[in-house]
Amino acid sequence: MAYRNLEISNRGAVRTIVVNRPDKLNALNRDTLNELGLVFAQAAQDDAVRVVVLTGAGEKAFVAGADIAEMNGYTPVQAQGFSRAGQRLMTSIERLGKPVIARVQGFALGGGMELAMACHLRVASEKAKFGQPEINLGLIPGFGGTQRLLRLAGRGAALELCLTGAPINAQRAYELGIVTRVVAPEALDEAVNTLADQLAAAAPLAAAGILDAVLQGGETAIDQGLEFETQGFALAFSTGDMREGTTAFLEKRKPQFTGR
Repeated sequence: MAYRNLEISNRGAVRTIVVNRPDKLNALNRDTLNELGLVFAQAAQDDAVRVVVLTGAGEKAFVAGADIAEMNGYTPVQAQGFSRAGQRLMTSIERLGKPVIARVQGFALGGGMELAMACHLRVASEKAKFGQPEINLGLIPGFGGTQRLLRLAGRGAALELCLTGAPINAQRAYELGIVTRVVAPEALDEAVNTLADQLAAAAPLAAAGILDAVLQGGETAIDQGLEFETQGFALAFSTGDMREGTTAFLEKRKPQFTGR
């Protein structure tokens, strides 16, 4: 399927999705949100895809935010629909059941930062910039920024970034727990590809269980979260991947996981 605003490619079990609006710094409009929703739904259903890498076209921006020119004419009802569409997309990425890596090479502002935070891991160039500048437009974040930033970096950082609207560099984002790795610009592709290959070789059902335990169990009280973990741990014993993994360990060989 051809997309107007996205480029899709596959490298083994790794699917790369590129937001391709470089003339707009890859800003998110409604069409782009819809296309991202479709392509992530396809990735969720495709057993050949074990890892997704999400990035933006060009070197200037991952995604520089929502499309302000489109937003400028919204009524409150239209704005509510746009916010909900963005939040549905972010939630679908977070709950994909497969690891999603954000490759951040430039600006990740507003909706772009929200998109990156919906991914499970974020690898950033040293030149990347992060921020929630909506207050400078008389707005608040609308794609989950107040909530995911709170959970990733804590209340103080969430309030500072959202109230000041000031961007931060990649190192500061790493210190706050927003970014998982920071690398030199020339090392970004190698770092992302190495991580993606490592995750693609891992047991996919176990990966899905870990994502569930951390993302959903982590939103509950500790006792409920521990029970969630126990049930996931027990369920893994019904899989061929668990038998393959333990047998390979005992036989001192590399496991070959099939996702069954």
